[in-house]
Amino acid sequence: MNILFLCTGNSCRSILAEATFNHLAPQGWHAMSAGSHPTGHVHPRSLALLKREGINTEGYHSKSWDNLPHTPDIVVTVCAHAAGETCPAYLGKVLRTHWGVKDPAHVSGTDAEIDASFMTAYQILRARIEAFLALPLGELQHDPDKFKAELDRMGLLTSV
Repeated sequence: MNILFLCTGNSCRSILAEATFNHLAPQGWHAMSAGSHPTGHVHPRSLALLKREGINTEGYHSKSWDNLPHTPDIVVTVCAHAAGETCPAYLGKVLRTHWGVKDPAHVSGTDAEIDASFMTAYQILRARIEAFLALPLGELQHDPDKFKAELDRMGLLTSV
């Protein structure tokens, strides 16, 4: 199963989600990320945070949804702008859900405050991914309506 984490810039939240999902996912599950308007670079604070968490950052880069290596089975939008966008038609009939997270790239303040915003985004995404991976995935793959309801429920998790 291929999961696409979609955001506008593909520099922070979608990269954090992709790397975290791939770090935790069971065999047979793979995450990708992309942006509708990619920035062309991964935010250095995202990479630093992932490294501190022991998550491999090799090969992650900001990319367009026009250049996906695989067609996703599930699309998870992680920012408010991407939630309202129409995914490319070539994605076909995929399960879609929204897991909105505040963009840490737009936070201003001290280094500690900015780092804290990146950590908050990461912790929210990780909690949602862990909850996702705790689901009976084998069963849900055969019940798209129930799977979508569970995915939507994950998007409401805010505790870190």
